[in-house]
Parts: sequence; structure tokens; C-alpha cells
Amino acid sequence: MSFLTSLIFAVSLCADCFAVSLCSSTSLKKIDVPSLVKIMVSFAVIQAGFLMVGWAFGWALVGLVERISHIIGFLLLLYVGGSMLLEGIKGEAESKDLNGWRNIIIGGIATSIDALAVGISLSMDSLRFSDLWMLFLFVFIVTALSVLAGITGGKKLGEKFGSWAEIAGGVVLLIIGVTILI
Repeated sequence: MSFLTSLIFAVSLCADCFAVSLCSSTSLKKIDVPSLVKIMVSFAVIQAGFLMVGWAFGWALVGLVERISHIIGFLLLLYVGGSMLLEGIKGEAESKDLNGWRNIIIGGIATSIDALAVGISLSMDSLRFSDLWMLFLFVFIVTALSVLAGITGGKKLGEKFGSWAEIAGGVVLLIIGVTILI
């Protein structure tokens, strides 16, 4: 997987983390450096971890469904990208209370289901483990940075760009899904 493709995947996957961070920044009791780092790292670990777990799960199944793996990968990306696109159009960027570990973990998991699905689809598209590491690092770094930008951007940016980030991420995942099918 190329540098550019990895970066595009990472940016697409973190769109919902960015949107949730934007919308949730107003509910944070305090936005100090330790709290910000805690949220950034938690979201990044969960997002990148779900990508890896999805890839491992898909790799285990690829032998069973090898003949239709490209269709499964396409359908997973169609679902994830389509959902992101529709939520962005409807303006339903989720607002999460990110105060406390429990809420951070729930928010991280809620925004990382797409990474799990993408991991599955990539393994079914025969992405090797050695190629996954660059994507894993990009997802980790870009997710952390998107959460930083979202939280520090606050309510004003959330109202302006939250839905657009979701729409852009959904469109990119749909395009990638179509290229897997072709």
C-alpha cells in the first residue's frame, strides 16, 4: 500500500473521530493538556487497534471466502462509506460526552467500527501484514491529530465542518470500495 493510499485511508477513517471531537468539545469540563492527550491517545489506540483486529479477522476468513472476498470488501466499504455519507448529509454528527475514561472508551469504540470493517475488507483484498504497518501508524497519528483539531476547534468549527468531514470520509471510502470491486 502506497504512502498516499495509506494517508487517504487514515484521513477517511478519522472523519467521524474529528466530527465527534468537534461536537463534544463544548461538553468537556476542562480542556487541559493531560485531558487532551488522554482523549487523543485513547481514540487513536482504539481506531488503529480495531483496524488491526479487523485485518486479522478478515485474514483468518479469507481462505473460506476467497472467491468472493472482493465483493465482501466492497460491501463493507459501501456500508461504512454510505453510512458516513448519509450521517454527514443529515447533519447527524454524534455528540459524545468525553468526560471520564468510560465515556472516552465508548466514544472511541463508537467511532472505530468503520476501522474494523475496513481492516476486514483490506485483508480480503490481500493486503499483506507488512503493508498494514504503515497504514496502522497513519491511522494512529491522523486520528490523534484529528481529535486534537476537533477538540481545540470547538463548537464554532463543529457547526461549520462536522457534517462535511463525515461526508468527505464517506465519499472516499465509497471510491476505495468501488476500486476494490473493479
